[in-house]
Amino acid sequence: MPTGKNRQVTEQVFSNIIQASIILASASKSRRTMLENAGIFCLVQAADIKEAKIKKTMVRAGDSPEKISGELARTKALVISLNHPGQVILAADQLLVCAGQIFDKPRDMAAAEKHLRFFRGKSHYLPTSYVLVRDQQVLMSQTVQPHLVMRNFSDEFLVDYLQKSGTKILSSVGCYLLEDLGSQLFSEINGDYFAILGLPLLNVMENLRKLNILKT
Repeated sequence: MPTGKNRQVTEQVFSNIIQASIILASASKSRRTMLENAGIFCLVQAADIKEAKIKKTMVRAGDSPEKISGELARTKALVISLNHPGQVILAADQLLVCAGQIFDKPRDMAAAEKHLRFFRGKSHYLPTSYVLVRDQQVLMSQTVQPHLVMRNFSDEFLVDYLQKSGTKILSSVGCYLLEDLGSQLFSEINGDYFAILGLPLLNVMENLRKLNILKT
C-alpha cells in the first residue's frame, strides 16, 4: 500500500476514476490512453456482444461498412447502459475496408503477415464510429472514414517489421499501431489522426462539452 505523498496521489487518482463522468464501453488500450491523455478519466467496461454475428448479418443484408461500424458502436453502448442508469456511455468501433473487403483482426502473426501482404501497395479506409448514450438513448454519434495508402514495402522490411512489432499489432485490424513502427508502412494518410487510432477524439470532446461533461 502506498504511503505518504504517494498514497495521496494514488487516492486522488482513484477518486477521479470512481467519480468519472463517462463509462468507456471498450477494452481498447489505445482509446483509453487517448482519453486519459486528454484529461478525461473514465471507468472501463467492455461490452460483451456477438460482434461477429452482427457483422455477418449486416454484410449479408448489404449494409455499408459505415452503417455496420455505427451499429456495432451503438449496440455496445446500449448493452452497458442497461446497468448504469444516468451515466453517459461512450462506445466506439472501427472496421478496415480494402479492395471492397471488410477485414477482421488477425488471429496470429501468420494471419497478420497475410493481411499486410494484401494491404501492401493499396489504399484502405477505416470506418470509425462512436456513440454517446445515456439511459438507453443515443445522445450523439458520428462516423468518420480516414483513408491510408500503404507503400509497396519490401519482403525484407515486412519480416523485420513483424519481428520488431511483435504480437501487440494483433490488437489492430490493420496490423499496425500508427503511433509506433506502423507509421513506416505508409506513403499517404488522409483524415483524422485520432480516428485512425480508434476514436475521433476532438469531436468526442466537442460533444462532451455540449453535454456539460467537459468545461467549455
